[in-house]
This record gives sequence, C-alpha cells and structure tokens, in this order.
Amino acid sequence: MNEAHPILDRDAAAALIEPLTEIVIRAGAAILAVNRSAMKVDGKIDGSPVTEADLAADRIIAEGLAQLAPDIPSLSEERAQQATLPCKDSFFLIDPLDGTKEFVAGRNEFTVNLALVTDGTPMLGIISAPALGLIWRGIVGRGAERLTLGTGKPLIEPVRTRPCPPRGEPWTVAVSRLHGDARTEAFIAGRPGAIRCELGSAVKFGRVAEGGVDIYPRLSPTSEWDVAAGHAVVVAAGGRITDSTGAALAFGTGRKDFIVPEFIAWGDPKAAP
Repeated sequence: MNEAHPILDRDAAAALIEPLTEIVIRAGAAILAVNRSAMKVDGKIDGSPVTEADLAADRIIAEGLAQLAPDIPSLSEERAQQATLPCKDSFFLIDPLDGTKEFVAGRNEFTVNLALVTDGTPMLGIISAPALGLIWRGIVGRGAERLTLGTGKPLIEPVRTRPCPPRGEPWTVAVSRLHGDARTEAFIAGRPGAIRCELGSAVKFGRVAEGGVDIYPRLSPTSEWDVAAGHAVVVAAGGRITDSTGAALAFGTGRKDFIVPEFIAWGDPKAAP
C-alpha cells in the first residue's frame, strides 16, 4: 500500500457512496444467509472468533471493490496480514462482520463496516446492521443519513448528532455489551447519573450519529477497522472523534497490529476537550 495511489476527494466519495452501499448490502445479505446454529467458528491468533459469515462478507466486498475502484487499495480485517503500511493516499478500510461474538450469540447487533480513508482521516463511512434493517452512512462535509431497508425502496432520512445535555441533566452513554474496561467505567462515572445504553458493534456509532445517545467512549484498545466507518459517519453527522486528550485519530499510519489505543465519539463537538 505504500506506492502512490489515487487520492479521492469528497466529490469522488459522493460518486461512490451508492455503489458502495450496494456492496455492503450484498455482504449483509450473505451474513444473514448463514445458518448460525450450524456454522463453523474458528479462532484467530488473538483469540477472537471468525466464521464463514465473516469470510463470505469479506469475499463479496473484495470482489465488489475490485470492480468498482480497482486502483484504490483496501485493508480488511480478514486480510490484514496482506497490507503494507503506511498508506498516505486513499484506501478502503473494512470490517466485514463487526460484532462476530454478538452474531455467534444469536443477537442482531452486528454490522458491516466500510470506510474510505484519505490522508489518514476517514472521509466516507457506511455501517450496515443487516439484521436490524438499518444503514448509517455519511461523507464528512456532506452530511449523514440513515437508511431503513424494507421490501421496496429504502427510507432515507438525514441524521445529526445532538447537543450535549444541559448542566445537571444526565448523559446517555453508549457502552459495549461485551468489552468493558476500568478506564471507560471511570470516564462514565465522571458524568454523574449517566444513562448507560448497552449496544453491540458499530451500532453504537450509528446511535451517536442519529442523536440517540450523547457519547460513546472506548478507552481500551480496539482495531482501526472497528472505528473508521463510525468515525466518518459521526463526524459527517456533526460530531467529533478524539482520544482522551482531545487529539485527532489517524488511520493507516502503520501502527502495530492496526490498534487504536482509545477513542471517544462525541455527539456534540463542543463537549470534547
């Protein structure tokens, strides 16, 4: 990925968002077609699970991107070992099935995440929650929207993050159902009366983007492909993503194991440090 590749701007991203959404929808359909009660579940080196659904979605996305944008590199969780970083131009960053543990457990809060990153910053993001029939997508500087899928044309509604609660009123905080940690708990405790909203996968970013929750802190390590699409969607919807000091995040820089040490998704950017 370190050789020169095209650099895509917002106009190019806007031209890609519909066909990218179609690719993500197809990947979601492939996941839903898998029989969870009979599928094989393998373990990765890091101990996380991978299923035939992860691999089927990844294959559809890889083939779709190869046809749609063959000159743009892609980094997928399922093919991360093939990546050569840093990447200073534009690239796709993909999690074919975010929330595999939720999926294996039979819950519906799993997602397909796809981001277009340029110069280390997510510009376009698509989060599909196929079992919920929802897609959140956005282009930074062009706004964000939520698609509700049904039998006909999707219902498309613009979404925006909401202002932080007035002084004295509780924050609503998106938290992981499966990945708690002491630093995040301490951060939440610093907002007395905070209302916890337990959610799986990148659905948490979607709820921040649509103004359903105020903030999503994750002050323990996760991976770039878990964050990039949500980063773009939340920022496109009017929010901000920082680390705990208020610094911006960077993607594709060559960080070991593609780790994001921490992040906070702020619905109201004025609330960030």
